[in-house]
Amino acid sequence: MTKVSLTILFQLLLSLSFAQQNLVPYVHPLIGTEKMGHTFPGATVPFGAVQLSPDSDTLSYEFNGKYNGAVYKYCAGYKYEDKTIVGFSHTHFSGTGHSDLGDFLIMPTQGALQLNPGVASDPKSGYRSAFSHTNEVAEAGYYKVKLDDHAIVAELTASSRVGFHQYTFPKSNQSHIILDLTHGIYNYEDKVVWTYVRVVNDTLITGYRQTNGWARTRTVYFALSFSKPFKSYGQKNLDKAQVYKGFWRKFDQTRNFPEIAGKRIRMYFDFDTEEGEKVKLKMALSPVSQENALANMRAEIPHWNFEQAKTTAQADWNRELNKIQIDASETDKVNFYTSLYHSFINPTTYMDVNGQYKGLDQGVHQATGFTNYTTFSLWDTYRALHPFFNLIQPSRNNDMVQSMLNHYDQSTLKMLPIWSHYANDNWCMSGYHSVSVLADAVVKGAYSGDAQKALDACIATSNHRSYEGIGEYIDRGYVPSASSGTSVSNTLEYAYDDWCIAQLAKKLNRQDVYETYLKRSESWQNVFDKSIGFMRPRLADGSFKKEFDVYKTDGQGFIEGNSWNFSFFVPQNPTSLIQYMGGPKKFSARLDTLFSMHLPDEFFAETEDITREGIIGGYIHGNEPAHHIAYLYNWAGQPWKTQERVRMILNMQYKSTPDGLGGNDDCGQMSAWYMFSSMGFYPVAPGSEDYSLGSPSVKSARLNLENGKTFTIEAINQGDKNVYVQKVLLNGKLLTQPTITHTDIMKGGTLTFYMTAKPVKK
Repeated sequence: MTKVSLTILFQLLLSLSFAQQNLVPYVHPLIGTEKMGHTFPGATVPFGAVQLSPDSDTLSYEFNGKYNGAVYKYCAGYKYEDKTIVGFSHTHFSGTGHSDLGDFLIMPTQGALQLNPGVASDPKSGYRSAFSHTNEVAEAGYYKVKLDDHAIVAELTASSRVGFHQYTFPKSNQSHIILDLTHGIYNYEDKVVWTYVRVVNDTLITGYRQTNGWARTRTVYFALSFSKPFKSYGQKNLDKAQVYKGFWRKFDQTRNFPEIAGKRIRMYFDFDTEEGEKVKLKMALSPVSQENALANMRAEIPHWNFEQAKTTAQADWNRELNKIQIDASETDKVNFYTSLYHSFINPTTYMDVNGQYKGLDQGVHQATGFTNYTTFSLWDTYRALHPFFNLIQPSRNNDMVQSMLNHYDQSTLKMLPIWSHYANDNWCMSGYHSVSVLADAVVKGAYSGDAQKALDACIATSNHRSYEGIGEYIDRGYVPSASSGTSVSNTLEYAYDDWCIAQLAKKLNRQDVYETYLKRSESWQNVFDKSIGFMRPRLADGSFKKEFDVYKTDGQGFIEGNSWNFSFFVPQNPTSLIQYMGGPKKFSARLDTLFSMHLPDEFFAETEDITREGIIGGYIHGNEPAHHIAYLYNWAGQPWKTQERVRMILNMQYKSTPDGLGGNDDCGQMSAWYMFSSMGFYPVAPGSEDYSLGSPSVKSARLNLENGKTFTIEAINQGDKNVYVQKVLLNGKLLTQPTITHTDIMKGGTLTFYMTAKPVKK
C-alpha cells in the first residue's frame, strides 16, 4: 500500500475506534459574554480565520482626547448587557483584554435608508436594531437573532475563511444590506488608513481595508457575494474635507458607481423582498488579495445552501469536541465543552486555500506542508493552552511553532512573537513566552521541525538587549524599577523563560547553553526581599524600593497582579521558593492566607478586567499569573489542599451562564485551565514533561489521542463533597508522588483517582 493509503486507513480506523457523541448541544457560546469574559457569541469553526459575530455598540476608543475606559467592555464587540445590535462583523478576538478587528460590518435593514448606526438609547436613530435574548440562539458554528426594529431574522454560520449570512426579510420595496467599512472594535477616527471597493456585477463586490491599530499595518481583503441581484447601490463618504479633491469629482460616486475609495466609507445595497424571503450573503476574507478571497469563497462554500454550511460547521466542531469524551453532570458538561470550544477558537488560520499569506515583512509567502497561524496571545496561552494543544492537538501546535519561527525569520528585529496577529507584532504584555511554547513542544515531542533552529531563535530573542529591560536583566540579574513599570514581573517572567531555554538546550545536548540559562533562571532570587518575604522592585544601586505595598497592583513593578500573587511565580523551581519563604509549613500558611484574606476593593479597582467575582481571597484567578498557585501545595507536602483549592476554583470561577467567567478568557487560557483541572492534572511549568495532580471534577474522561491511543481518567466515588484524593493508580500501579508525565499519557492507559470526603494527610 502507498503511504497515502496507509494514512487514510489509519485515520479511518482511528475514527471508528470510538463512537462519536453529539457534543455540540453542550457548547454555550454566550458563556463569558457578560461582565469581563470578553467572549463573542457568533459563528466560527475550529481555528477559523473568520469569526462572524454581532457587535452591540460602537463606542470610540478615544473620548475628549483621552482613552475612553468604557470601550474596554467591548473587546469582543458584543456585551450581553446591551439591548441593541449594530450589525455583524467578520473578525473578533475571543476573551482578550485589548482589541482590534471588527472588519466589514453587515447590517440588514428595511424602511427608510439610514447610514449611521445611531445610539443605543434610541436605536431607531440609526440602522442598529433592538433585540431580545429570548429571540437569540448561539451554538457552535451558528448564531441566530431577530432584529426587532426591522422585523428581520438574522442567521450566521461560517467556514474557515467565509462568513455565511441568511436574512429573512418582511415584504418590502425598501430592503437594504448595509456594508459599514468604517466600523471596528477599539475604533477611533483615523484608525482606517484606506478602503477600496470594486462592484464587479450586481451580485459580487470585492475590496480591501487597511487599518492602523493594535496591529499597525493590517490589510484584509474581501469578496462579498449576494444570493440575488441588488437593484441599486450607493455609498456615503465620511472623509474629512480636503483642499485637494482630485478629478474623481467628475463622477457622482454616491450612487451606482462601481469603484469606491476612501478612509471612511459606508455602502448600501437595495432589494425588493417578499414576505419571508431569505437573502443570503457570503463574505470571504484573505490576507493577500481580492482574487484569493474569491478563490477562498469558491473553494469553501461554493453553494447557497445555508443549512448545508451550518451542518458542515457543526460537524467540524463535533469532530474536535470528541477528542475528549467525559462523563459528568450536565452542568459540568456544559462548562467543559464550552471551555473546549473556546480553546479551539484561537490561534486562527492565517493563510488562503492556496497556502499564501502575508508575512511580517509585508511580503507574500507560501506555506508548504503546514498551516500558518496568527493570534498568539502568548503571555496568557503559554501557561495551559499550548500545553493542552501538545496533548490534544499536537499536529496543530507543531504548525503553530512553525508559524512562530517564520515570524522570527521575517522579523527585522529577529525576535520570536510576543503577541502577534495579522502579520504584525503588537508587543503586548511581558516576557518572551514563545520560548516556553517552543521548548514545551520540543520536550514533549510535538515539534517535528528543526529544533536546533528553534533553540537559536529562543537565544536570539532572550538576548535582544533593547527590548523591555533585557539588557539590564542580563547585566544585573534583574530589571531595575526605574527602567520599567513592570520591572519585577519582567524579571520573574524572563527567569522562567530562561529555564525553558535551558530545558530545550538540555534536550538537544547543548550543555553550554543549558548551564548559562539554568543560571539565568535563578534571577528571580534577585527581586525576592527576604526581610518581608515578598517579591519587590529593586533599584539600580541594588537596594529595594522603599515605597511599596504588597496589595497594590498599580505602580508596584507588576503587570496584571500584585506582589501577593507574583511572589509565587517561580514555576520552574517551587522547591527553592519554598525554602526562601521559610520552609513547607510557612509556605503553606502563606498560601492559606492568600486564599482566605479579604482584599479591599481599592486594591483591584486599579485594573479594568477584574471584578470581585474573579477573586478568591487575594487569589486572582481572572488574571493568569496565579493560575499555577493552587498546585503549589503539592511541593509543600500538602496535596489535599491543592485538591480542595482546585475544586473550589472550578466551582466558583466557571459557571454555565453569560457571566460565568471570572475574568477575560484570554484566547482560551482560562478555558484550558478548566479542562486540565477538571480532569485532575495541570502543567505547572511548561517546558517540563511533568503534570501536577489535583482533584478531578469529572466522573471520567477519555482522551482520544492523535497517535491512535486513548488515555482514560476515572474518578471512583466522585461527588461534590468528595473533593479529596485517597490514592491514584496509573495503569493499576500506585503513584507515590502527585505527578504524572506527558509520556505516561501519550502511551495510553488509565489514571484512576479514588475520591473521598476527608483530607488524606500523610
